Amino acid sequence: MCAVQAGFLGKKVLILEKNDRVGAKILISGGGRCNYTNLYSSPKQFISENEHFCKSAFAQWTVDDTVSFFETYGITGQEKTLGQLFPESNKAKDVVKVFTDLCADFGQEIWCDITVKSIDREENGFVVTFEEDGSERQLLTPKVVIASGGLPIAKIGATDFGLRTARKFGMKITETAPALVPLTITGKDQPWYEQLSGNSIFCRVWNDRISFEENILFTHWGLSGPAILQISSYWRPGEFIYIDLLPNQNITELIEQERQLNGKKQLLSLLAGLYTRKFAEALSNKLPIDKNLASLTKVDIENISDLIHQFKVKPAGDKGYDKAEVMRGGVSTDELSSKTLEAKKMPGLYFGGECVDVTGWLGGYNFQWAWASGFVIAQSL
Repeated sequence: MCAVQAGFLGKKVLILEKNDRVGAKILISGGGRCNYTNLYSSPKQFISENEHFCKSAFAQWTVDDTVSFFETYGITGQEKTLGQLFPESNKAKDVVKVFTDLCADFGQEIWCDITVKSIDREENGFVVTFEEDGSERQLLTPKVVIASGGLPIAKIGATDFGLRTARKFGMKITETAPALVPLTITGKDQPWYEQLSGNSIFCRVWNDRISFEENILFTHWGLSGPAILQISSYWRPGEFIYIDLLPNQNITELIEQERQLNGKKQLLSLLAGLYTRKFAEALSNKLPIDKNLASLTKVDIENISDLIHQFKVKPAGDKGYDKAEVMRGGVSTDELSSKTLEAKKMPGLYFGGECVDVTGWLGGYNFQWAWASGFVIAQSL
């Protein structure tokens, strides 16, 4: 995006790409369909030590700009859940093709299979040392843009290069961690989750910072699904999360209504009507599911309500960077101009995208940050 926007302004850019082709993370996103923005994107859906930092970039490059940019080059968006926008073709490669075609049109060069070793300050700019086909080479350039991503998914080329380079130039790094990542359960509770593996339930998930309403997915090692991925960005080791397993209804009222109609009905039957039978049966070690509704005591009903509406979970950890969608933290926003993303201590050096301490929610928000940061950097090159 930065190279393309620079091209519109008549500026020449060379892209040094670590992989054998560009856009690896675009190609795997959204199951290969690429959720390329979110119609409801705003600074409120981003985590950063400075919550105001991303406002300038998003004012310069809006969601409408993203939508019209892709429409201009043949990609019509189709909205899925909660404002998520996918290409009508459902093909991530179409998004990549927009950029590669425009780079070709503008004569912006892309060199693949390049491993950048170091960036050093020089009197007339920067010396970029890189390896190509086993040989070490150097380039002298007045300006450098680092858009090398975060730590997630090493198998598609993710490294800590951006963070290492920032540290080398004396820049502060906000503590990093996996974000939008499944959470693990261990110990005596783990077998219970394992037996429910594959069950997906619409829930409200919350902690003392935020709440989300989407599906959760039970797995043999813990919890996943959109709501869990969302809350994971706000979770810290040792903390609890809470789950309302029936967010739009009141289980106490349902029990009262049902026992007026049929007091002999078992609690199991009522729960099996709300969830899968497998999930209802799994609650047998936590609730009196074999009791008739008429024989449930006040204490029973309170316990049922607590479990259904305030299911308490203390994750053991998360699945790490290999399963995380993005990285939380990164190059501190204190080190960068919010208007241009240029390093304050190192004029001519820019950081954009995931390596910066700006982390979006699940659902196209991180792509919107990528496009916006690429745009604003290009204006300043």
